[in-house]
Amino acid sequence: MIKVFGHTSPDTDATLSAIAWAWYLTEVRGTPATPFVLGTPNTEAAFLLGHWGLDAPALLGEIAAGDRVVIVDTNNPAELPASIDAAEIVEIVDHHRLVGGLKTAAPITVTIRPLACTATILHDRMGTDLARAPRAIRGAMLSAILSDTLAFRSPTTTPHDRAVAEALAADLGVAIPDLADAMFAAKSDVSAFSDAALLRMDSKEHEVAGRRLRVSVLETTAPRVLLDRKAGLMAAMPGVAAEDGADEVLLFIVDILNEEATLLVPNGVVKAIAEASFPCTVAGDTVVLPGVMSRKKQIIPALTL
Repeated sequence: MIKVFGHTSPDTDATLSAIAWAWYLTEVRGTPATPFVLGTPNTEAAFLLGHWGLDAPALLGEIAAGDRVVIVDTNNPAELPASIDAAEIVEIVDHHRLVGGLKTAAPITVTIRPLACTATILHDRMGTDLARAPRAIRGAMLSAILSDTLAFRSPTTTPHDRAVAEALAADLGVAIPDLADAMFAAKSDVSAFSDAALLRMDSKEHEVAGRRLRVSVLETTAPRVLLDRKAGLMAAMPGVAAEDGADEVLLFIVDILNEEATLLVPNGVVKAIAEASFPCTVAGDTVVLPGVMSRKKQIIPALTL
């Protein structure tokens, strides 16, 4: 049996693409596969599991030597179990930059394409076999694309992502604005999460000038809800950084509707990073960055000190 999973702090794409690809491997290729997650899916992903009537993937435990695995939505060892090199990695399907560091005992299939969403790549890989997929699988793939593109607002969106999403929506009889509104409402409901959990909810590791950063993004249609928790979020940053082996936590609150990000600025180091990385002057403990929507395309590549 093949274990299919994405990155830690699983978002919609990591969760639903694992489900979709496990279906394909099992039902089309005849290779039994099971989807897993490396943490609790975010609120949007949890909503979509219920919306499409899909079972939540089990939480992956330890990877044993020789376990056969397929990795989706990442190729970064820092976002995978520490024992990943002990596994037999069968395949990687991803849309992020190539990080390096994974080791395999034999050549494998690696598909990394400059698209906004892993599910778009899966759509292309499935080809005409996608017609065999249950409605829930096709709905999951549509939802993942809408999530990663922020319903086509993100600068990572390509014409192909949009075309695939629109074709899936037409096939399913789904109105994209209605589904996206429901998804983003679920994503914006963070009332059940602690400040530390929010800082880790959608987070990537990155290094700038020898400083290890945890770059966190919270995408929302209700930024005021998060900004009202600013004091608690900033107070939690040193503890999260220390526990996670980082020097600083950078939290970007992305306003989906107004297409801008607000960076919390708890100290002089983050202030210096903000002013060196973006065309801004920081005057307080936040700074608004107009047009900034994507960590992958606009935040990580810009970070400097």
